[in-house]
This record gives sequence, C-alpha cells and structure tokens, in this order.
Amino acid sequence: MKQLILFLLAIITLRTNAQHINATQFEQMRNAEDSMKPFANQMIFAPETSTRFFADSVFIRSLVKVLKNSNSFYYPFDSIKTVSKIYAPDSSFRIFTWQIEKDESYYRQYGAIQMRTADGSLKLFPLTDQSDFSATPTDGVRTNKNWIGAIYYGIVQKEFAGKQYYTLFGFDDNDLFSTRKWLEVLTFNEKNEPLFGGPYFEYENDTIKPDQPVSRFCLEFKKDARSRLVFDKELDLIIFDHLISESNELDKKFTLIPDGDYEGFKWANGKWQHVNKVFSEQPLQNGQFPMPVPLLDDNGNPKNQ
Repeated sequence: MKQLILFLLAIITLRTNAQHINATQFEQMRNAEDSMKPFANQMIFAPETSTRFFADSVFIRSLVKVLKNSNSFYYPFDSIKTVSKIYAPDSSFRIFTWQIEKDESYYRQYGAIQMRTADGSLKLFPLTDQSDFSATPTDGVRTNKNWIGAIYYGIVQKEFAGKQYYTLFGFDDNDLFSTRKWLEVLTFNEKNEPLFGGPYFEYENDTIKPDQPVSRFCLEFKKDARSRLVFDKELDLIIFDHLISESNELDKKFTLIPDGDYEGFKWANGKWQHVNKVFSEQPLQNGQFPMPVPLLDDNGNPKNQ
C-alpha cells in the first residue's frame, strides 16, 4: 500500500511539473509581452480613435500568437495592466477582457476565455460583444459569439447538483450618461463550450430592477455616481447598492444614485436569491437616542479600543 501511494504521488508530481513553463518558453512569452505592452496602452489611452482601434487590432493578433505557445495558460501577463485577467477559482479557465472607447458615448468590450488543457495546447473562445444589437440585454442565454460585453473584475464559483457555476462581476462604461455593472453566471455545456446567463436570479419585481425572468443582472446608475457590486466572503453574499432616483424618475437610469442602503444575493438551490436588506439596524427604544462609543468605563478608566 505504501509503495502504491508513493507511486501515485510520483505520477501526480510528474504531471504537475509537466504543466510548468520551462525557461525557454517563459523567455519567449516575456519578450512577446514586452512587445505587446505599447499597443495594450495605446488601445486605452491614445487620444485618437483610429490609433486606439489600430492598437487593439495589433494587440489581439499578438495575444493569440503568444497564447499558441505550449502551456501559455500558466503565463500571467502581469505587466499588461490595461487588460483584466481573472482565473476561475478551480483554475479550469481564465478570462481576458478590456474595452475600447470610440467616443464618450460609445464603448465596446473585447475578450477571450482560455481553457486549461491537459497537454498545454491552446483552447480559446473569443468573446464577441453584441450588446449594441440587443434590445433587452438582460434576457437570453448567450454564447461567446453574442456576448454582452463587460470588463470582468471578479468571479465566484458555486456548485449545485454536481455542476459548477461561475458568477462573473463586470463593469461597462456604457455611454455618456450612465454606467453599468453586471452579474453574469457562466456555465459550460456538454461540449465544454461557454454559456452566459440563465434563470439564476430570483427577486421581487420593483421599479428599478427589471421584470423577471432575467438571464443576467444589471445595475445601471448615473455616470458620476459610484455604486458597489461585490462579493463578501465572510457573509457569503453578493452585495450591491440600493438605488434611488435623484429626480424621482425611476425609469431614467441616468438619475439613479446609491442611498446608503445595501441589497444582496444569497446562493441557494442553484440560484442567487435576493436579499432585500443586507444590514439591519437595531431599532431604538422610546426615549433612546444614538450615542458614540464611550472612551471610559463606569470607573473612569480608559476602555480597550
């Protein structure tokens, strides 16, 4: 039995080491990354629209070329800061996303999913932003070919009935008047192809959130407002700002701003179920009023802070 265990450990070690990038591969990819960085910066920061789109085209071709290197999945591209790179918690894939600004009223997102493969070969799913052609982007399960674009900044993995669900947190500058943040549940079909969205969000209808059913959750708000959409590990909750209209026009998303309260989603039975109020305040009794935390105890001694 002991020899069998040692043998299995040796096999696991060999397979693990085989996935590591050797020195030659690392140097080749680092050189490629150095040549890509100027274009990665230009496609975001160049003042001319034509330069941004040209740099984007060069960057995409260069990225695909370097990803064709064996075991490229393990190369981090850490020096390219203008592209988001998030990994699935189980390391089964990673997603590259970024956006290009045509002008202040038009943004388009780009991206790709790179799968981790046993032999280190490239398995890549380009993401094609089709949000401009979607009258109701919250509806419908989508593939990588008709993706609702976003820059992904977070990912949460959940399991239900033996299936893995990856919830993506995304940002979209949208247009001149409003910003969007997205929750998108990513799954993979029997062919291991990505599917975006599905009936994974349950909440009571109101005047701000869209009518059910929806396949993805969108938080849209005023351009210069700051709205939170994050996952709290300690609470095991998705938390987002409760929005109100500053002009009492709830149908106009560009008037929505946070009011200091928070809503959330809790994973249960394979769905994100709405939590109407995340933080409940303790009501004051009659005759009580809010008081600061005292610095001294009843004997006049300093309290431990």
